[in-house]
Amino acid sequence: MSETTPLPALRLAGLVKRFGEKTAVAGVDLVVPAGSFYGLVGPNGAGKTTTLSMATGLLRPDAGTAWVHGVDVWAEPARAKAMIGNLADGVRLFDRLTGEQLITYTAMMFSLPRPEIAGRVSDLIDLMDLREAAGTIVADYSAGMTKKVALACALVHAPRLLVLDEPFESVDPVSAANIEDVLRSYTASGGTVIVSSHSMDLVQRMCDHVAVIAAGRVLAAGTVDEVRGEQSLQDRFVALVGGRHTSEGPAWLRQS
Repeated sequence: MSETTPLPALRLAGLVKRFGEKTAVAGVDLVVPAGSFYGLVGPNGAGKTTTLSMATGLLRPDAGTAWVHGVDVWAEPARAKAMIGNLADGVRLFDRLTGEQLITYTAMMFSLPRPEIAGRVSDLIDLMDLREAAGTIVADYSAGMTKKVALACALVHAPRLLVLDEPFESVDPVSAANIEDVLRSYTASGGTVIVSSHSMDLVQRMCDHVAVIAAGRVLAAGTVDEVRGEQSLQDRFVALVGGRHTSEGPAWLRQS
């Protein structure tokens, strides 16, 4: 990179991950520009979650490298992870803590100055509409509330890169709208968001860049306009990954 070219928020080079004989990620290369809102889309089993887990230091790759703002995630994991806010799929929370305690504990793990912690926690509780449940243990939260408190934990240290795996799944529409507003403001101020989602409407509405992944490989990547061309993003996605059934379904399923 030249001195005048900003480092990408995330760069992946040749990421590979195998589970036994199955290759989940088969050499992913990706560049996420700083300040972008980047969508990662693909069918179930495409390798999105595995790719993001390797990119954020949760899962060691069999080959390849990931850099966050120029820092090698696996050579300098503590330095890289300090810049990342991660809402990962399937990672257990310390759910015997209350929501307020969990966000506070996360802030302490990131070594935030103690005088700042209470204010940040309170702001996030209000943002996620969790005030009434702040004193309830997370184990008793609904799926949507759990998603919101996990997102609050990802935001509490004001990371430079926010990686969100299906962030709006199970979240009510009002909370989702509030979160969208916060994420837009975050990217407008220079932060970078990577969001993995099955919702093409969400990606087309919020993202300025997108990558389509299938069978552990990147099929297309670039700005949303570059990837979709003259089609809708939904149609372009289906054309890339295939698998659309054009029949009307079995005769027994149709109402006479």
